[in-house]
Amino acid sequence: MGSNHDEAPVLDALARYRDADELGFTPPGHKQARGADPRARAVLGDAVFHGDVLANGGLDDRLARSRVLERAEQLMADAVHAEHTFFSTCGSSLSVKAAMLTVTCPGSRLLVGRDAHKSVVAGLILSGVEPVWVEPRWDAGRHIAHPPSPAAFEEAFTRCPDADGALVTSPTPYGSAAALQDIADVCHRRGKPLIVDEAWGAHLPFHDALPAWAMDAGADVCVTSIHKMGSGLEQGSVFHLQGDLIDPAELASRADLLGTTSPNVLLYAGIDAWRRQMVQHGRELIGQALDLAGRVRADIESIDGIHVNDAADFCGPGLAADFDPLPVVMDIHDLGTSGYRAADWLRKDHHIDTHLFDHRRISAQLTHADNAETAQRLLTALRELAAHAADLRDVPHVAVPSPADLRMEQAQLPRDAYFTGHEEVPTDEAVGRIAAEMITPYPPGIPVVLPGERLTRPVLDYLTTGVAAGMFLPDAADQRLKTVRVVRRR
Repeated sequence: MGSNHDEAPVLDALARYRDADELGFTPPGHKQARGADPRARAVLGDAVFHGDVLANGGLDDRLARSRVLERAEQLMADAVHAEHTFFSTCGSSLSVKAAMLTVTCPGSRLLVGRDAHKSVVAGLILSGVEPVWVEPRWDAGRHIAHPPSPAAFEEAFTRCPDADGALVTSPTPYGSAAALQDIADVCHRRGKPLIVDEAWGAHLPFHDALPAWAMDAGADVCVTSIHKMGSGLEQGSVFHLQGDLIDPAELASRADLLGTTSPNVLLYAGIDAWRRQMVQHGRELIGQALDLAGRVRADIESIDGIHVNDAADFCGPGLAADFDPLPVVMDIHDLGTSGYRAADWLRKDHHIDTHLFDHRRISAQLTHADNAETAQRLLTALRELAAHAADLRDVPHVAVPSPADLRMEQAQLPRDAYFTGHEEVPTDEAVGRIAAEMITPYPPGIPVVLPGERLTRPVLDYLTTGVAAGMFLPDAADQRLKTVRVVRRR
């Protein structure tokens, strides 16, 4: 029986709930906004509270006999050529952990690209899995990491043939994509599954001018954030499954183990609506976004001192396999300022929030929601930034290490180092000590330091000079990095 993509089961069920004037003597306690603080209602609007109902015993009956969520998940799977789809209201941070814990288990090994998001490292900490790190493809001149190559995964499997599978991040927050089909082939020749953290790729299935997406490239399971490049609400995530290397019931069980028993139906509704929007209008909407991105990129490139990274910069031998142009990554090195200072200036003076920023870059993420008006505001702000660059110079120097100096020895398992006894030592005295915490510049959330790594001078110098220049380290015990949390010596 064919799928009817005109329906949106979650949204339709919410409409029925409203039209039937259902009266719940159940959570949530605001009871359809009646008990909410009027000041909250004035800011949020009553629609937020009206859409906040129980999943079972509200959106559906107590036994889920209308199969509202199940039907929505089946429609999503059909839309993106997956065999199974699961919705999550805890973001891709939870979904990727569920995928990892389905593929591997405590005491086992998993191949992981070292450019993984901190949620992947959290999964290693929770599970006790031993990571076999696979090095990204480094552009040492621009100091940016692209996804690891198929050959790097091949070599890692040769070293560690007992690894249960592999995990790769593609696309990266900067828009560079892996050779997923070739990496999947490396895994499948050994009968091992491939997990793709595709949090930044919700839009990929809906336009053929974009990099291939994980299911079409042969991955076994992939995780996608609907809120990042799609129209979903924050925390809305899905994970998709295909093939016979992973048991769907096992994946569902792991998601249940980690997830909430009180899912926010508003997030389900956002995911459901995104699927219908993309099936019906996705090619047109994303095509328009790609056209807009092309024009915006050309206009930014004409601004003195700003260079827009494109496929010629990111793709080629030793670099990325493919490229998504919607994250507009700008190198502002020639303006003589840092991404941190530029991002602060754009927010303060133009109310423009940039997506990523580091010692030499800012990034403006475009989606199908952007148009000529939003593009013009961005361009005006960037031209003003370039005109005021002289006021933003004399930035603190960030001691960016070479790719070789950035990598440290994994002296203990992440879980062992994280949960063992620890102490805080002055950062100047931490060289040679084993880290007991993650230290992650954010955004994009790729840890520089992992629990269990032996700290080195170049990495500590990078982080301390980065903090002085404006780097944000939200997960460090001491965000100013005067001290570092390390494993206590016995």
